[in-house]
Amino acid sequence: MNVLVTGGYGFIGSFVAERFHKEGHQVFIIDNLTSGRKENVNVPHKFYELSVEDERCEEIFQSIKPDIVIHLAAQVDVSVSMREPRQDAQTNILGLVNMLECAHKYGVSKFLFASSAAVYGPNEQVPLNERMKTEPVSPYGINKLLGEVYCGKWNDIYKLPTLAFRFANVYGPRQGTIGEGGVVSIYMQRMMEGRGLDIFGDGEQTRDFIYVEDVVDGIYRGAISDATGVYNLSTNTETSLNELIGILEQLEPIQDVNYKEERAGDIYRSSLDNTLVKKDLDWLPLYSVQEGMEKTFAWFRENHSSKPNSGAAAADKSGYTGWFPVIRPYAENLLAFVVLFLISQYGSKWSISADIDFKLVYIILLGIVYGARQSILSSVLASGLFFYEALSNGRDWQTLLYDPEALFIFAIYLFFGMVVGFVSDKHKRESVSIHNELAAEKERYLFLSHIYKDTRKIKEELQRQLIGSKDSIGRIYTITRKLESFESEEVITASIDVLENLLDTRHISIYSVNETNHMRLLVQSKNSGFMLPKTIRLDEHPYFREAIESKTMFVNKTMTPEVPMYITPVIHNQQVIALVSLHEPSFESLNMNYENMLKVSVDMISSSLARAFQYEGATRQHRYIDDLPVLNESAFRQILRAREEAYRMHGSDYTLLNLDEKGRSLPDLAHLVDSVKRDSDHLGMINGHPVLLLSNANHEEALLVINRLHLHSVSAHVLQEEIAYA
Repeated sequence: MNVLVTGGYGFIGSFVAERFHKEGHQVFIIDNLTSGRKENVNVPHKFYELSVEDERCEEIFQSIKPDIVIHLAAQVDVSVSMREPRQDAQTNILGLVNMLECAHKYGVSKFLFASSAAVYGPNEQVPLNERMKTEPVSPYGINKLLGEVYCGKWNDIYKLPTLAFRFANVYGPRQGTIGEGGVVSIYMQRMMEGRGLDIFGDGEQTRDFIYVEDVVDGIYRGAISDATGVYNLSTNTETSLNELIGILEQLEPIQDVNYKEERAGDIYRSSLDNTLVKKDLDWLPLYSVQEGMEKTFAWFRENHSSKPNSGAAAADKSGYTGWFPVIRPYAENLLAFVVLFLISQYGSKWSISADIDFKLVYIILLGIVYGARQSILSSVLASGLFFYEALSNGRDWQTLLYDPEALFIFAIYLFFGMVVGFVSDKHKRESVSIHNELAAEKERYLFLSHIYKDTRKIKEELQRQLIGSKDSIGRIYTITRKLESFESEEVITASIDVLENLLDTRHISIYSVNETNHMRLLVQSKNSGFMLPKTIRLDEHPYFREAIESKTMFVNKTMTPEVPMYITPVIHNQQVIALVSLHEPSFESLNMNYENMLKVSVDMISSSLARAFQYEGATRQHRYIDDLPVLNESAFRQILRAREEAYRMHGSDYTLLNLDEKGRSLPDLAHLVDSVKRDSDHLGMINGHPVLLLSNANHEEALLVINRLHLHSVSAHVLQEEIAYA
């Protein structure tokens, strides 16, 4: 099955992904990598970096068509939910609704939701069972309870089977230091760093610690069961923090234990009743707290690494990247102003044309590069430079304030600074908007391209399964195409190959049936040790006669030795013209499916033969010479090729006899030969001479036919194949 795990790179999600892969399922993961890490999952899977509330998740559902959804993605920090309830609701409610809607729309067979013991609130009546009143006190707990309601309503309204698990305090490898079960990972992280442990209160407060692999086992059992509704997933065991400290001290000495003032709102006792989940899912927690802590501690010790103290460098880098982009425009503006000042003072010495107003150029350039803020500042600086130059030339600053020309120049500088800055800012905003839209479209293109490649891969895999699967329609169609011939000889030859491939056996025979008491072997499987008589008398084998008279399949229910297990008639125009026999099938093949496959296969052979007979009848005047039972050379060689193919593939003998006309007319010779040959033999022309094709006859058996022809004064001898094909 296709299993989609949201939050699959997280603490619990990574173990869920591994478990379903080990059970033989295809795993797909949605994770926005906010808290999950790719290195957590080392089994084959397909990853999509998205938030669960993203509308593009629908395209993932449309592509992979998941059978099971395990919804673990969530905002799990209670303190964050208190500070930012909007963010908590966006992930824990909108994300859940998005997943439920996609699951309903694309036919998911089971939806599992990770709820929490936080829905019970400060209820210390332990153990808490699923029927007790729920009074969550944090937005996190409220949203988890609301999530359970959503799941239940999707089950009732849309018939989407949903199952919600209220997790106790989950702990184990890969756990971060946030969330409800974080006390274990916090303690172990502090132990790795040689720091003391803090206990808020007297340490006798209890929690129901459950190891992550026990949680995953419950999730797996829930996914493959018919159970729906809400279940506690816990050990139903209280463990105090003092007991937890004692277990950890056995693993490694603890630096210090600090007892601090009890925090307001902390639940003193917590334990969930797991009676219902044990009964309905046949589940039991396998790990004791001692065993789980040992495995968790071993992982923390193996994965803990002392990182160098790069705080100063980080601070420098952070400070540099923080202030430099802010002051850079001002610094470059000041530098440009200094250049402008130097030009104004020494331009004549440097032979710089005085016809160009470099102040205006300075304003326009700064406005284009940095926008309105720097262009207005440059306008003020340029105006100041203008007044400075005027004062340096002997003008009185009071007269400058009333000089229309000076005010006009100042207005021009300010006007250009504002206009150019405004246009530049507008252009930049539009450029940023276009860039963002382009980036979004590019991201969408890459995402859809990713989805397309996944869909193409799945399609190609399904095609391979369709063609290659033992019972696939594609494989059956490929095999049965061999029956698409208008030559009855070719159909008979292909029939053995078709039956062998469809029925997976090398013990098949086809006998021709006529109005006499004898059946003649047409073709059989090429198998050493599988030898059958070329002629069978019906009165000696009543089971063959039973199949002919009843026109239905004969089944050897008594398992009589030397009797075929299945005998199926080939019917044409309400008459049995051949019998298909299946000898010595494997014991696993003795079932109704195998019988039905044999019936269908023989029906296809009957249809193909009927079509071939109809064609041969319609083209008789083009196949036979002068309405005689003598095939022309083209038709005869086609039958000869079919017999050669039967010999090559199945070892079916055939012999060619060259007939001596001795002055007889062709009609007289055809009449004499017709009284001697069998129904499966053919008389035709090769290189202008009459030749008799003896089907399923070796050279010794051909001598009998030669002697019979001699009694009718017809001389015949075996024709070498090289001559026939020359």
